[in-house]
Amino acid sequence: MASSSGVPPNPSAHNVASMLGKLRDPDADIRFMTLNDLNKMLEIGSPTFLMGDYTTCANTVNGLLHTLADTRGDVQNMTIQTLGNFVKKVPESILCPTIEKVSNITTNNEVDNTVPALAVRAIVVNLPHPAPGLARSQRVHESYSAVSKALIPRLVGRIVLPLSNHKNLPAPPKGMLEEDRDTGVDSNSLDVLTEVAKSFGPMLHEAELQALESITMEIFESAKCGTVMKKKAVGALAALAPYFTDGLLAHHVSYTIEQLRQPHITPQARKLYLTDYGSLARSIPQKFGPYLKTLAPFVVAPLSQEELDQQREQEAEADGERDVAMEEVREAALIAIESFLQACAADMRAYTKEVIEASTRFLKYEPNVADDEDEDMEEDQEEEEEDEFDGDDDFEEETGFDDEDDMSWKVRRCSAKTLHALVESLNLNDPAVYGQIAPSLIARFKEREESVRNEVLATLAFLIVKTGASSGPAHKQLSGALEHHIAPSRKRRRGFSDVGGSDAPTLATNGYSTPVTPPPTDNATQGLAKLNPEIVKGSVKLLKTSTVTTKQAIISLLKDMVIAQHGGLSQHADSVIDPVVETMSTAASGVAGNALRVEVLALMRAIVDNHSSKVIQPYLGKIVPALAKAAKDRLAKISGEAFSTIEAFIMALTPPRSAGSKSENGEHLKKLLEVATERISARETDTEVRQKAIQALGLIVARTAGSGTSLLGQQDRFSAQTLILERLKNELTRPACVRAVEKIGQLANSKKDYAPDFVGSVALELGGQLQKSSRVLRGASLTTLRTLAVKEPSRSSMDATTVSAVVETLIPLLQAEDLHMMGPALIVIAAFAQDKASIVTTQPVIDGICSIVTSSISGAALDALITCVEAIGEGEAGQGLMKALLNVGVQGDTDVTGQVIGTLLVKGGSNIGVRLEDLVEELQTQTDEFRRCLALSVLGEAGLRMGESCPLQPNSFTDYFADKSDKVKLAAAVALGRAGAGNVKAYLPKIMDALNQGKQYLLLHSVKELLQHSDAEHEIKPYAQTLWQNIINTGQAEDNKVVSAECVGRLAIIDPTAYLPQLQTFLQNPKPSVRGMVISALRYVFSETDASYDDNLRSSIVPMLATMLADSDLDNQRVALSAFNSALHNKPDLVMPHLPDLLPYAMQASIIRPELIREVQMGPFKHKVDDGLEMRKSAYETLYALLESPASRSRIDMNSYYDRVIAGLADEHEIKILCSLVLLKLLEIAPQESLRRMNALAQQLRAVLAFKPKDNAVKQELEKLAEQQKVVVKVSVAFTKRFAGQENRAWAEFMEWVKKDFAVLVKSSEEELKSGALV
Repeated sequence: MASSSGVPPNPSAHNVASMLGKLRDPDADIRFMTLNDLNKMLEIGSPTFLMGDYTTCANTVNGLLHTLADTRGDVQNMTIQTLGNFVKKVPESILCPTIEKVSNITTNNEVDNTVPALAVRAIVVNLPHPAPGLARSQRVHESYSAVSKALIPRLVGRIVLPLSNHKNLPAPPKGMLEEDRDTGVDSNSLDVLTEVAKSFGPMLHEAELQALESITMEIFESAKCGTVMKKKAVGALAALAPYFTDGLLAHHVSYTIEQLRQPHITPQARKLYLTDYGSLARSIPQKFGPYLKTLAPFVVAPLSQEELDQQREQEAEADGERDVAMEEVREAALIAIESFLQACAADMRAYTKEVIEASTRFLKYEPNVADDEDEDMEEDQEEEEEDEFDGDDDFEEETGFDDEDDMSWKVRRCSAKTLHALVESLNLNDPAVYGQIAPSLIARFKEREESVRNEVLATLAFLIVKTGASSGPAHKQLSGALEHHIAPSRKRRRGFSDVGGSDAPTLATNGYSTPVTPPPTDNATQGLAKLNPEIVKGSVKLLKTSTVTTKQAIISLLKDMVIAQHGGLSQHADSVIDPVVETMSTAASGVAGNALRVEVLALMRAIVDNHSSKVIQPYLGKIVPALAKAAKDRLAKISGEAFSTIEAFIMALTPPRSAGSKSENGEHLKKLLEVATERISARETDTEVRQKAIQALGLIVARTAGSGTSLLGQQDRFSAQTLILERLKNELTRPACVRAVEKIGQLANSKKDYAPDFVGSVALELGGQLQKSSRVLRGASLTTLRTLAVKEPSRSSMDATTVSAVVETLIPLLQAEDLHMMGPALIVIAAFAQDKASIVTTQPVIDGICSIVTSSISGAALDALITCVEAIGEGEAGQGLMKALLNVGVQGDTDVTGQVIGTLLVKGGSNIGVRLEDLVEELQTQTDEFRRCLALSVLGEAGLRMGESCPLQPNSFTDYFADKSDKVKLAAAVALGRAGAGNVKAYLPKIMDALNQGKQYLLLHSVKELLQHSDAEHEIKPYAQTLWQNIINTGQAEDNKVVSAECVGRLAIIDPTAYLPQLQTFLQNPKPSVRGMVISALRYVFSETDASYDDNLRSSIVPMLATMLADSDLDNQRVALSAFNSALHNKPDLVMPHLPDLLPYAMQASIIRPELIREVQMGPFKHKVDDGLEMRKSAYETLYALLESPASRSRIDMNSYYDRVIAGLADEHEIKILCSLVLLKLLEIAPQESLRRMNALAQQLRAVLAFKPKDNAVKQELEKLAEQQKVVVKVSVAFTKRFAGQENRAWAEFMEWVKKDFAVLVKSSEEELKSGALV
């Protein structure tokens, strides 16, 4: 179907030919419309529809040349667009003359001489060109041939590559770039050169690169060419540089250095060479980095004190006339150094001292201001300055200056940016960071130019944030007693309180502990603490009169400092809080003012979260009204942020953190309660704000329970509970109400804390939510139900009818398919069974438990099941359950069923219907191996729970070590260990004796179970040395290694003083099997111990990690990387300071080693086996883990890290997937480095997506390929979204191809990213 303009749907060469005559029509509108139709034909036509018609192609070229010289600009522009589409459809024989004729055309437009270059550029852009990761097609080679034969000679004015079959051709006319060089007029020819480099760089010959570099340098150095052209020349060199040979790059650098050595070099030339260096560093950091050793001194030289003194002398001789050109040189030098630090940080480390001195020197460079004032004079004038700042006039008007010719602010701003880049690459414990850099930044708070001042503040804020991140994991604000309760036990959890949740974690998560500022531990934190008063003083001055933008930067800086130090304002609260509150109250409306108010609220929250209530108590009279006003703001962002801050203040105003009088805090809380109630009830309130108000209301009710009841009247608390119950029935506010109810339940101390019928109504409502489609809502409702059931005040507030109804809603959750829902449901039932076992133990509940035991479960889910059964047994309601479990018998998982029956047997008492003797008889008489395994499991669990009162002896289990069935043997070993954990004195000596007589594999399992389940460490210690020796001796066998490693690790936990040194010694053992067992044991030690164990590892963990990571055995290296990963997760305080020493092992392990790839014969086929693959997987898992913590991220050399990630995209399937996930994280963590790597990423990602499976590929291979494509497309879409408008040509073309060939995956990825699912 033809369009309204007459363009056929399938145009032919005839259609094109029929339109060419109109291109010479005297009516300009007709010429334009004809070009428009021709352009559309060329867009929709098939790729070959002009290939065979040379006459039409030639006539089209002539027609377009005519319109290109048109007097109308719109006709010329349409011609340029049409030329781009035209060259896509024509053969090579047409391309060369087209390029030659277009580049030689002369126009009648004396104003604009850029049309030929623009047209040629459009041709180059649209020619098929090489794409990273794809084979070069015939059309690509033809396009390059045309560029090489026609365009490059036209650019440089000579034939670069001799043409063997055209020996007598005339010399080309004067080159386009030569014309620009000689006339100094920019015709955009440099843009053409840049496009040639970007499009065909990988195919250019060395001679072509040399010719293009040479003519570009001539323009670069021409006195006739202006600044704009020279900037374009710098860009052209950067585009060519990735394709320079080593020799050409060396020549370029050597030549520029020689020019810089010239004694009479002009400042303009010097500036250009320095700009060139910075551009090259960004373009080719790896190739350019080694040259910094030679050229860095030339870049730093303009910033030296010597040259500054010389300039001042010359200016004095010239009657004070300023050398503005020299300031431009310094600006270029600082920009170049910033590029060096960002792209070639490792190569710049040798010049750190010089860079610090230069940057700090010119950070305060103000030639228009007298600089000979003594520091002491400034100190004496501080009071006057403060009075000056108190004025009403704007900061700029108060202290500004009117010298429009002064451009020194650019030098100062570049100095601040250079310091930012330097801080990013430096170790913060370097004395220069807080000895030179930070004081210099603080001294420039008085900066007059706002853009410079804000850059200074941003750099200091970055330094502070990095200091906070590098100081280790978040400070634990818990008292010693609380830590004792919270510390996770390494033993198997037994009993209701551990599984159901104790009070201590509840108190901690609800802010019950008083914040404590930790003491500085290293040079960085000590330096920040020392400079804290100066930062505060300078910030307060700026808060009084500076602009909104600066105020926001100051508020953000203070917030970062409070978070980094976990406090730090205790001594300065009187000078900070009042101006901060005033800033929020007086901020003008508008985008900038609203952003400032949000930042102030975030600062207030950080202050109250990290300081004692005593610090903020005197200022609550001003803070609370300001918060209430902000909470009522019509802008949802402000009111929402206000309620988040209000929650933090509620915690500070309530026990045990509250420090003021009850009456004062009660008044504040009542006001906050009124505000929350008002916003919840108001119809116009935004949904998100209402949800936050509900959370704040719930927190007030929760925190005023028990000892806090004097703060808030009972009537107010009950009214708030009624409102929460009412909003719980509303779909939009239900999730927030569920969380509010959970907080209330956690902190209630008695039934009096609840309004009548509140708990019962809420419990029924929560039970009803368990059938909703939203998993998040179901999970939150179940968690809140567990809290209400576990806590005695709320549980006792529910009558039998309510309990029965709630239990009925839990029955559908008693399925092993969803362990996350099943575990909490069992805990709720167990809690109710404590008081109402007979009501809870209904037939549906029994059936649910019986269905669970048919599945193999472990960990928290198994603990919850055993807790539930234990509660039912203690409630004397287990007869029916026992009968049902016995009926299930061997149909279920014998280990799980055995533990459940054993628990019920012991806890159910004499009325349970089964005796221990019955199980012994069952074991002795049964011939079915599964029934004997079940009986052994039951007896082992019973022995564990009965302890010394158990009549069973070790031989009750060891007799079955000789059974014909391997399953019975293993079940007997496990049962022996569990029974031994209940009676160590009776069992452990017998087990140790048996270890010397054989059956080591089985007895090691017994030892493992005994060590795992026993809490009697003091009973184990007397036997530990002998046990240790036995395990070491027997654990070297291949079958025993895993179990022995766990046993050795547990012994090292029990007695670290005795066994950690031995483990360190064994790492030097000549036998790989022994070293491997020790490495596995240490991995277990790292993961199974808490912070109280760290002192035992402090001096040895890093040497041990270094030794194991350097192990020569491949399997041991893999396990060592896993142990390193475990140490990063569980012992960050011990490992992070030494990360630079340990990380190179992981980086090295991620490299493919060809010597580990071997070829094996499998039938008629040969198959490659990579013995290093598992080790590389472990290495990349470790690299991924490093991104989890800010402390570890700050210690990574991001350049080297990114190199390994990009290399991993070409590795095996699992590593490709892992590296893709790493890229998604790096996109947020290191955006600048990610942007710089987009060219290399485009090549690697395209290679992954372009891979085609074999025709006989199996299903598993196709599934792996689909998974790779999905994650790679997601990465591609995420990068495109993050850097929209900043991507380079290679990435844009890559994404165009992705969107075309993987449209479905692109759409799904966009939807995922829109929903926030980044990783």
